[in-house]
Amino acid sequence: MSERKTLVFVQTLFNFLKSIMCEHNFTDTIRKILSARKPKLIQNSRSCCKHAGVLIPLFKDEGVHKVLLTKRSLTVEYHKGQISFPGGSVEREDTSLEETALRETQEETGLRREDIEILGRIDDTMTLESNFLVHPFVGLVPYPYNFTISEAEVEKLIKVPLEIFHPGKYMDNGHLFESKGKAYSTLTYEYDNEVIRGATARMMNNFMDILGDRQF
Repeated sequence: MSERKTLVFVQTLFNFLKSIMCEHNFTDTIRKILSARKPKLIQNSRSCCKHAGVLIPLFKDEGVHKVLLTKRSLTVEYHKGQISFPGGSVEREDTSLEETALRETQEETGLRREDIEILGRIDDTMTLESNFLVHPFVGLVPYPYNFTISEAEVEKLIKVPLEIFHPGKYMDNGHLFESKGKAYSTLTYEYDNEVIRGATARMMNNFMDILGDRQF
């Protein structure tokens, strides 16, 4: 092997190993941060709300860490056309909230539960319009992946860089929207002509706040 080819080979191997280490550090850092804190849980002793489990799916695409979101179809019962995390209502057969998030993610996106590595859990949140108590889990997912969306529930998948959610960059705290004749002010983010608002925006804000000033 010539000296030039040897140098190219060594550089390629170095970049490959560096990529593996960066991904390991990313995963390990998030897992440690989430395991070191107790998520803030909303008590629901009077059963006044519907429970839902959702997944915050993280992946790396061409060196950029991203989060996978769904744009809901116009035929679903709740949150028509809105940007959300994969997930949904707790069913009787679910043995845990985590199982709900994994089952619903697979149903909506085709992402198999055995391909998802759960890294931890963040704080509960409430939806304003539909009265859901949402329990979010953070997971690492493989990419690229052969996603198969449920067209009845999902219009399309949206892959958003994590940097969009860094505080002070693309966030709007005073965005107004109307629902059922009432006007609401809500946190929003904008990406690729889509508006991420409501509970989804609050959960991502909570997640980024938990991570602190770390840059991924």
